[in-house]
Amino acid sequence: MSLGLLGKKLGMTQVNEGESRVAVTIVEAGPCVVIQKKTLEKDGYIALKVGFGDKKAKNMPKAQRVIFENIKMTPKRWIREFRVTEEILAKYEVGQEIKLSDVFQENQIIDVVGTTKGRGFTGVLARWNMKGNRRTHGAHEFFRHGGSIGCRTFPGHVHKNKHMAGHYGVERVTVPNLRIVKILEDKGCLLISGSVPGAGEGFLELKPSKRYHLKAA
Repeated sequence: MSLGLLGKKLGMTQVNEGESRVAVTIVEAGPCVVIQKKTLEKDGYIALKVGFGDKKAKNMPKAQRVIFENIKMTPKRWIREFRVTEEILAKYEVGQEIKLSDVFQENQIIDVVGTTKGRGFTGVLARWNMKGNRRTHGAHEFFRHGGSIGCRTFPGHVHKNKHMAGHYGVERVTVPNLRIVKILEDKGCLLISGSVPGAGEGFLELKPSKRYHLKAA
């Protein structure tokens, strides 16, 4: 139960750390604004609803547009809820901007959630990393085939979750244990070690790691 941020993947670069270079992903994680406060008495749980990225009001459903009109705020493109404690809930008010340094620190370990790139209809070698058939004498025309999928008379059908060709990508994926190399507060960006799911301009959720506490600098 900790506050996170929403962001947008801008691209990758590298930074120097001592005598080594580290590949980092540039994530625009601000400004994130509090849209609603969920309380235990009214909603049954404690959370902060956070919005990121502006969106035209005409492109939103009326039910959502009215919410932003009531709080006199520009409609947001991405909206997510973060379960928080009562202490964190009391620190923020509706319409308040969440600063990067209030949530994250440099060298902190975080989890990044995003949607992977879409790769269309792919075969079993690309989708499931299968080995493929041998390319020797007598083998022809089925080097990249999936092989047999049948089960004879019993049970007489293909088992569920059988690894076969099909649509690959566009899946919600969490990459755990990435380190915040640097915080650019003035630009609203984070430099995160390694790669994160999705293409450029893709939406991301940034959360404190569930497995590691704050790493000492």
